[in-house]
Amino acid sequence: MKKLATLLIVSVLGGVLTLGSYKLFFEEEPISSNFALPSTEATSNFIPANYTDRVYGTNADFTEAAENTVHAVVHVKNVAVFNGSRNPFEFYYGRRGGSEGKAVQGAGSGVIITPDGYIVTNNHVIEGASELEVTLNNNQTYMAEVIGTDKASDIALLKVDAEGLDYIPFGNSNNVRLGEWVLAVGNPFNLKSTVTAGIVSAKARDLNTADAIPQSFIQTDAAINPGNSGGALVNINGELIGINTAITSKTGSYVGYAFAVPSNNARKIVEDIMEYGDVQKGILGIRGYSVTQRAVEEFDLDATQGVLVADISPGSGAENAGIRENDIIRKIDNIEINKLSDLTGYINSKRPGDKVAVTLLRDGREREVTVTLTKYEVYRIRSIGLEVANASKDELRRYNTDYGVKINQILRNDLPADELAGNIITEINNEEVHNIQDVERIIEGKRSSDPVVVTFIDENVEKQRVVWR
Repeated sequence: MKKLATLLIVSVLGGVLTLGSYKLFFEEEPISSNFALPSTEATSNFIPANYTDRVYGTNADFTEAAENTVHAVVHVKNVAVFNGSRNPFEFYYGRRGGSEGKAVQGAGSGVIITPDGYIVTNNHVIEGASELEVTLNNNQTYMAEVIGTDKASDIALLKVDAEGLDYIPFGNSNNVRLGEWVLAVGNPFNLKSTVTAGIVSAKARDLNTADAIPQSFIQTDAAINPGNSGGALVNINGELIGINTAITSKTGSYVGYAFAVPSNNARKIVEDIMEYGDVQKGILGIRGYSVTQRAVEEFDLDATQGVLVADISPGSGAENAGIRENDIIRKIDNIEINKLSDLTGYINSKRPGDKVAVTLLRDGREREVTVTLTKYEVYRIRSIGLEVANASKDELRRYNTDYGVKINQILRNDLPADELAGNIITEINNEEVHNIQDVERIIEGKRSSDPVVVTFIDENVEKQRVVWR
């Protein structure tokens, strides 16, 4: 009987252990389709971080965009042709096998934008080239012709003699959003057909606040290195939204900050070069500044963002539309204008004669005016390497003169750009100049052998006189 009781107890214990093991190791917990939040009392100090209208994730597929773009990004080699000696042996004994020498002066990337061989790249990639070699992803090489350049925007247009090429369609860079996935396609460090991914970090980024005309770049954290210049920044659909142009780095290589010319600006420049032979720049006709806290306090402004109008150009579209000094521009064509580079970036995608709707604040009230853009007029004195533009009243006052034209851009590398740009030229060949028409008349009327004598006022408001022969 004792043995029977013992056996019974052992059997019961065994059954309990077996059932427990099954529950513990094999039976699944029920899964709820809803995530329950703690009770209201426990969560009164917390805000749920859930968004029901949009799903975000990091599982974006870049393969299609990469495959559709990598064959349309080319390797651009800047080849210099020279006659000098390349080494001491050639200096003493002369060059063998021909009188000319060739050397790759620089290399970058380019983007095919039409199947018949038009290519966009950076001006600094091809500047000073004697010859340009373009190599496709399939290793086929062409010699390229420079169709036109715009140094101010660092864009150049090339052409190769080919048909049926892969190309990248332009996207609308105005629609680019912060945090949007992008790919950078190019040839960094001569590594052909490299694709890197990142997001849009900022829009309308101005890298040079001292420049008279603010820049307006798309900033991305996609890795861009030397050799990527002129390559493509594309969205997840494989559309061209920017031309990779610059990096900010203490080392010279990528550290997380890279910049691209917006595709709308690049496309407009390319179309201008193809249709007109040069860039047609439209302007509002204002001089303005980004609204800052200091400006808010000094002028008792009604907004903390926008562009404060400081000066109006006579006869400009802004003057004709009734824009006044101290107006604050907030939108153009419903594009938000938070700083000066927002304004210049958008206007640089337009042409003279285009009409834009400008939303502005005046005395605390919002109003909208329609402005017809006027042509940005400059004249290039190619013989001395200076580009001049009409000066505003504010610029003339700053240099303590009643007349003159502004040195807008330096066209020669051997001239001190930092010292000359922005100065006011008051006389050329001892004749007063009041506008660029005066400059053109004097320069075109002189003999080619005559020197050019320029009198200008420098940043210290002192007159200088330079003779170019």
